[in-house]
Amino acid sequence: MDIAAIIRAGARSTQALLAAEALRQAARRQGRSIEIEIDKQPALDEAALSKAGLILLVDCADDARGAGRPARRTTLDAVLADPAAQLEAASDTLSIVAVTGCPTGIAHTFMAAEGLVQGAKALGHAIRVETQGSVGAQDALTAAEIAAADLVLIAADTQVALERFAGKRLFASGTKAAIGDGQALIRRAIDEARPCAGAAQAAEPSREKSKDGPYKHLMTGVSFMLPFVTAGGILIALAFALGGIYAFDDAHKGTLAWSLFQIGAKSAFALMVPILAGYIAYSIADRPGIAPGMVGGMLAAGLGAGFLGGIVAGFIAGYLTRELNRRIRLGPQLDGLKPVLILPVLGTLLTGLLMLYVVGQPVASLLAALTSALKGMQGGSALLLGAILGAMMAFDMGGPVNKAAYAFATGLIASQVYTPMAAVMAAGMTPPLGIALATRLFADRFSADEREAGKAAGVLGLAFISEGAIPFAARDPLRVIPALMAGSALAGAISMSVGAELKVPHGGVFVLPIPNAVEHLGGYLAALAAGTTLTAVMLRLLKQAATNR
Repeated sequence: MDIAAIIRAGARSTQALLAAEALRQAARRQGRSIEIEIDKQPALDEAALSKAGLILLVDCADDARGAGRPARRTTLDAVLADPAAQLEAASDTLSIVAVTGCPTGIAHTFMAAEGLVQGAKALGHAIRVETQGSVGAQDALTAAEIAAADLVLIAADTQVALERFAGKRLFASGTKAAIGDGQALIRRAIDEARPCAGAAQAAEPSREKSKDGPYKHLMTGVSFMLPFVTAGGILIALAFALGGIYAFDDAHKGTLAWSLFQIGAKSAFALMVPILAGYIAYSIADRPGIAPGMVGGMLAAGLGAGFLGGIVAGFIAGYLTRELNRRIRLGPQLDGLKPVLILPVLGTLLTGLLMLYVVGQPVASLLAALTSALKGMQGGSALLLGAILGAMMAFDMGGPVNKAAYAFATGLIASQVYTPMAAVMAAGMTPPLGIALATRLFADRFSADEREAGKAAGVLGLAFISEGAIPFAARDPLRVIPALMAGSALAGAISMSVGAELKVPHGGVFVLPIPNAVEHLGGYLAALAAGTTLTAVMLRLLKQAATNR
């Protein structure tokens, strides 16, 4: 078969029949075979479409069957006006819509978007990218753009709602693939995309997503938790700045300092664990998982299980609710009760009972032991932990290893353990700052483009955006990454050794002037300076060795 024509007639059934006959005659004159479907009668299956050299979509704005194939979109009026012209070969250009997002919604979100834009441009495809960053969705996709798209590409490390893409060909991946090689990801998406069923498919739209699902679920919870940690930490620091370390006492009741403490500690921090658990469950089971997850998180906080208990509660609630959803079958008339009544009630009941009687107390004991060990760390043990966390932060700069160290430190803030957070932020700032310093001190070891990029890396480093070092690491990973890890390990080790504490999980140097946000500020700045200097020196030494080969 040369041509498959799909016509959506709607209220214009007569015009559709006339258009179909006009197409048959035009195809006959051109010596080509054609099969025509009008309002799914007779329906053309995938086997028939795969044999067609051209798929003609007539008034089919929301029909995704032509995606990734030689196809032409047209209208009934255009067919009636000139049917022969509509049978010309379609352009290879695809219309792609994409969504990018990462747990913090800062660097990886926009780097992935840029990778997709450049990849689509190189391949000759049109693309529109929606970034789901830290301030919400930007350049949001419209319903018309989604309807006209041949392909939907999700490049995100967190959960993305898929309901609006129902029926479209969709492929899901992480941000790393988009940043590393946008062209390759788009080619893979064209080959492997499958029709999206909407929310029901959100948990596993592709083999890649299901393979590393637990990590993505955890990062979704962390991304929603971060704003609460940031707001709470800054408000607590301001409360202590205004009212001293006893600002929360009844003696200060009614003062501004006491009020800030209530908002930061009693409200924002109190919501951290429930939010973490709720959105882990949401990532796994979609909306029905939110209530069981948040209730499980509240129970974890009440039992003293902290962020570890919240993580456990989130995964229990998510997988349990998803399994209930799969097994409970009420029929089409009663299925509407599941998401609003049956799943939240049963999921919450079972998650709550498991937290209270099975896992809550053991996890609380584990967290208490971990907290005690971390607070008692001194000397060599503190130095070793700081070095390990620091090296992890520089290993992949925003990747899974980096995010694992960051999530560990952020979660401990809920248990009033602040030293790992200080080490992690110092170590995360060090790679781009060290590169910026090296491009200034050892300019002859870098190209003109690298020296210019070093200025931007310095700004990103000051803001605790480790991803500013990625372009340099990508060009020469075997020499640059060890240098970055050495400097970050030193910064983390010194920070832990001096007992520096940080109550805010992001912001870089811009949160340091806030009173009481950082304990042992002098030692912390020394750690940052030492790590940055070592990174620059190591880059000089390794770049020298590479140049002399």
